[in-house]
Amino acid sequence: MLKLNNIKKDYKTGDFVQHALKGISLNFRENEFVAILGPSGSGKTTLLNIIGGLDRYTTGDLIIDGKSTKKFKDKDWDAYRNHAIGFVFQSYNLIGHISVLENVEMGMTLSGMGSSLRKKKALSLLEKVGLKEHAHKKPNQLSGGQMQRVAIARALANDPKIILADEPTGALDSKTSKQIMELIKEISKDKLVIMVTHNRELAESYATRIVEMKDGELINDSKPFKDDKKSGNLKITKTAMSFLTALRLSFGNIRTKKGRTILTAFASSIGIIGIALILSLSNGFNIEVENFEQDSLSQSPIMITNQTMQMDEETFNELKGSVEKNKYPDDKEVYAQDDITDTIVHTNKITEDYVNYIDSMNMDNVSGISYIKGTNINLISKNGDKYDLVFDNSSSNMMSQMTSSVLPENPNDENSLISKNYDILAGDISDEAGLVLFVNSRNQVSASILEGLGFDENVSFEDLLNKEFKIAYNDDYYKQIGDNFIPETDLSKIYNSDDSITVKIMAIVRGKEDKELITGGSGLYYTDALVNEVINKNKSSEIVKAQKDADYNVLTHQKFDESFTKDTFLGYLGADVVPSAIYIYPKDFETKDEIISYLDDYNDGKNEEDVVQYTDMAEMISSLSGDIMDAITIVLIAFSSISLVVSSIMIGIITYISVLERTKEIGILRALGARKKDITRVFNAETFIIGIFSGVLGVVIAYFLTIPTNIIIENLSGLDNVAKLNIVHAIILIIISLTLTVIGGAIPARMASKKDPVVALRTE
Repeated sequence: MLKLNNIKKDYKTGDFVQHALKGISLNFRENEFVAILGPSGSGKTTLLNIIGGLDRYTTGDLIIDGKSTKKFKDKDWDAYRNHAIGFVFQSYNLIGHISVLENVEMGMTLSGMGSSLRKKKALSLLEKVGLKEHAHKKPNQLSGGQMQRVAIARALANDPKIILADEPTGALDSKTSKQIMELIKEISKDKLVIMVTHNRELAESYATRIVEMKDGELINDSKPFKDDKKSGNLKITKTAMSFLTALRLSFGNIRTKKGRTILTAFASSIGIIGIALILSLSNGFNIEVENFEQDSLSQSPIMITNQTMQMDEETFNELKGSVEKNKYPDDKEVYAQDDITDTIVHTNKITEDYVNYIDSMNMDNVSGISYIKGTNINLISKNGDKYDLVFDNSSSNMMSQMTSSVLPENPNDENSLISKNYDILAGDISDEAGLVLFVNSRNQVSASILEGLGFDENVSFEDLLNKEFKIAYNDDYYKQIGDNFIPETDLSKIYNSDDSITVKIMAIVRGKEDKELITGGSGLYYTDALVNEVINKNKSSEIVKAQKDADYNVLTHQKFDESFTKDTFLGYLGADVVPSAIYIYPKDFETKDEIISYLDDYNDGKNEEDVVQYTDMAEMISSLSGDIMDAITIVLIAFSSISLVVSSIMIGIITYISVLERTKEIGILRALGARKKDITRVFNAETFIIGIFSGVLGVVIAYFLTIPTNIIIENLSGLDNVAKLNIVHAIILIIISLTLTVIGGAIPARMASKKDPVVALRTE
């Protein structure tokens, strides 16, 4: 069954070569008890290690069941030790942090045997060696003889063909030694038992064959055997340790070092704690910002104007490149500068078709739509005996135009723009033609507006509401002299004309305290009814008719150009033209998304020049605040991540210490047939457990730290419950902790797998 053919083993130390075995040739029977005798240094233990596959011969051949091992790879030797060899060591070599039962099961676990069958067989073997009642004890709870019995049971677990015993009674008293030898002798009836011993008396009492060695050579064989088998029929089944087994082994080891493990996990979790707190604060502040934006910006307008800026990241980079290009040249020439605004400004074609498209949208999503036509309204006030043209509000003040044309028909509707964002301080807003005065948070308007209205710096609400104003139509305001039109200078004549419109300030309005971001403007605004009435009257006026027929400005006789077109001036005079701008006010953030989608649908399939672009004010502000918060979060996380790198290095050091502490365990596992990758897996499992533990510990500590953090923030700023740890962030941080810990322990785990099993077994 087992044949040694001229086995030699050399150890090299620099130029020195030690010949441990000098050509050993031996044949063994399938069932016999062979004792190898010899003084220390004779090579008997080296021979035993070579037979057991723990060490490699230098030359010669080890033949098992007629099969040569010359071409065996590491995985073949691992499988050979697991299935064909059972080791019984002088120092027992049991794994101390797992139970007796698990020690016996280990070889079967590596061979892939099912758990129920494995446990049943292990208990049977323990019963055979008289230790079934001690199955769940740890090895250090047993006597020396009992531990050796466990080692024998473990050696028999995979029903190997060969049992190798290295001084099995060397650490036992004579009585216990006799019991162990009787047990080994009983085993030799069915198996080949090869025992190394110094004790000749013991060998002669129990062994059926004695082989003597000296200085690495065979000097005597009491019962030689000649084996003529040529063909090899040895079948090798690969071993494999599952990750679950590796976890169980590592967890058992970690339990013996609870204090160190907790301190290691805590130190490793410091970075996780810092990042978790930062993410908690960032998450909480983002929620606060979003709530603020929804309250303050939900009804910010979506603006569609004649021209829009296309300042996306790509355009910005192109613009920056064009500005940076060819700076400070040395040549003596002056160059024409390109109009860089052409690259970032898009001209919208607001057509009647587009206006109809806007009118067809779902009005349940909007609280108001403003169409800016830029018409001029001639507002005249009487101050004593003096008559003044107040100002050209609608054409020069875009905010005034915008607000005047979005006043709702029913301002008392709880979903209207006015109801949600403004307080009516005095008067009432109706759908009649009239004026509305908007004041800022301090009840202020421009001094020039009050002066134009005919008041000093301060005026009561009652005086403002009772003041009458007149609005002159074009035919009363513009006088035609030949081909020219000039404004009427006698404003009293217009003011007292029966054709003028009498209007009052119907309401004084101020933005709500929590809406100041979008309601901070002030001024005098017109209602839709007033604007429409003026346009309907003025569009058929003589000056509008004359302007339609003329290619020049009928007031100044100047030619039109791109900056001031004929259509623009017709709109100023009150002609019915398409609006120059459209302002859409969503009801809330959700309906804003539906409006945006509706506007995008219009642009589908259109050429670039026909696309109508828009500006989403709320999105611009939200994006800016979000980018700032993200930037701050990233910077803080970057600083905290340094501790994660340090933790990873520390885990590597701790794992290396664990490798040193568990060196003998490495040798035991290799003796039982564990592969190099299995050893790596054991230590990866250990770092896996520490990584999970440190990640969970860090997240839990961070969660409890949010409590005092929230108390401090509330005392400083009044914000309640800001720090909120997102469960997704928590899971990601645990995964990061796990990943970095496993990476940190990867090198020591790899070092463990490369340890020589023979050297590892000698480690104490």
